Amino acid sequence: MTYDLIIKNGTVLTPEGRKQTDIAVSSGKIIELGDLSGKTALRIVDATNQFVLPGLIDTQVHFREPGNEHKENLEAGTKGAVLGGVTGVFEMPNTNPPTTNVEALNDKLTRMKGRAWCNYAFYIGGTPDKATDWHKLEMLPGCCGIKIFMGASTGNLLVEEDEAVEAILKKAQRRVSIHSEDNFIMKERKHIAEEGAHPRYHPIWRNKESAVSSTNRLLKIARKTGAKVHVLHVTTAEEMEILARNKDIATVEILANHLVFTDGDYETQGTLVQMNPPIRDKENQAKLWEAVRADIVDIFGSDHAPHTLAEKALPYPQSPSGMPGVQTLVPALLDAINKGKMTLEKLVDGMNTKVAAIWNIKNKGAIKPGYDADFTIVDMNQTHTYRNAEMANISGWTPFNGMTLKGVPTHTIISGKVIMENGQLNEALKGTGRAFEFDVN
Repeated sequence: MTYDLIIKNGTVLTPEGRKQTDIAVSSGKIIELGDLSGKTALRIVDATNQFVLPGLIDTQVHFREPGNEHKENLEAGTKGAVLGGVTGVFEMPNTNPPTTNVEALNDKLTRMKGRAWCNYAFYIGGTPDKATDWHKLEMLPGCCGIKIFMGASTGNLLVEEDEAVEAILKKAQRRVSIHSEDNFIMKERKHIAEEGAHPRYHPIWRNKESAVSSTNRLLKIARKTGAKVHVLHVTTAEEMEILARNKDIATVEILANHLVFTDGDYETQGTLVQMNPPIRDKENQAKLWEAVRADIVDIFGSDHAPHTLAEKALPYPQSPSGMPGVQTLVPALLDAINKGKMTLEKLVDGMNTKVAAIWNIKNKGAIKPGYDADFTIVDMNQTHTYRNAEMANISGWTPFNGMTLKGVPTHTIISGKVIMENGQLNEALKGTGRAFEFDVN
């Protein structure tokens, strides 16, 4: 038979380990692995000296649509994803209006049709409304689960009271994702940022205790309700120690931002590296890397959250928190792998295998026959210097501007279609992305 696609000569990361093998694809599915030198295909990708990974998924992005399309939108956000080797995203609910009901979710799903470069799902935003049937909402097609903001961030979604958090966790049966900062502590300390009026005060205002206190509160509620939680963008060594003791109920996300940047970058990049929770000191960062290597960390994300350069130029703390990241997430982690800080297997685990397992995504999570033909191909020896001008995000910048990283995504393949090859998009394939499907009861 003639296959739709054959990927040949690559080192493939399979569930059984690294293999020198070819991959055959037809009708968007992986058909077989093996020596396919005698077989034909409509398209052949030669992955000699490259690694073929199962399609990498970024489970935390903010694409700002609807309501703030001057910062970012769904089309540009998914374009940045595929340029960065990302085959799917989970998008956050703090848009305007927020994604808190069936109508808002369906509106986002409709907006994605014909525009999505990669696969996608959307979070439902938790609110203090105790009458809401959260389980009904989390089960909606295209929904990856509920997101709770225990600490204030961009947007107007905030669930700061323990009683309100508990009301959601009681009703939810899927894993609930949490932005864990103690809003009460941060309100008490806001004067520190206002009096300091420099972004270097951001991690002093939103201090470690605000994160640790919130996570301790969250775990206590999760134990009480029997809920499973996913703690987003963990930034402190202390939280990692706590979460290591609670892995039966909690999974852990870490961001490339917190693994690359430190508080010294406030002096050179200012508000460009202002985000929530904050970039912290290098001693703390070293502990975060230890947590990665100790398998306390489950998931790697970008928290892609653009604001315009004009908005970022506002005087701190009026400047908004957040930075772009979906296009640079994979390169940043590949660079860390080249520096010996983690392994390629850990990347696959944290952006594919565990993503599929934690959220029960249908037909994702491995390179093996019958699974969807989503692949990220990377060249670990290639280097690239990242520039604002090449960023797909509407705001047009990156905190990685001018940085040279070793390890480059060369191909993004979704449903057997080569969307990106060597930094070039196949414009005819815009709209290839589809909503993830989940195996849930």
